[in-house]
Amino acid sequence: MRRSRYAPLAEINITNLVDVTMVLLIIFMLTAPFLQAGVKLRLPKAEAKSLEEQEGVTVSIDENGLIFIDERRTEWNEFAAALRRALEGAEPRVFLRADKDVRYEIVLRVIARIKMLGIEDLGLVAEQEEKKP
Repeated sequence: MRRSRYAPLAEINITNLVDVTMVLLIIFMLTAPFLQAGVKLRLPKAEAKSLEEQEGVTVSIDENGLIFIDERRTEWNEFAAALRRALEGAEPRVFLRADKDVRYEIVLRVIARIKMLGIEDLGLVAEQEEKKP
């Protein structure tokens, strides 16, 4: 009986797998900031220290005063019920993003409604102000 010239290969070459994994990692790193943006707003600038990213519901108010809960448009008379539904089973944390040109009265009404629902963890989102040398 003759032995075959080709012996079975017992190693697995993972070079291609590592290459694909690295490419996917780079793609996710580049696209993650765009996924967080949500509703297109021009946020006001403020000098504040940036916080680490946390889970929560995002409420956005655009320049026309339209209210969005996690990118879904919500009418004012349905806002409280929609916010309660969005917070079900999640940490009661809300991040408020408002366009810099929206009327203060609208922002204040939204904050008051959020507080009336018993949500104490409310964060106001702004762009980081550039420090001048």
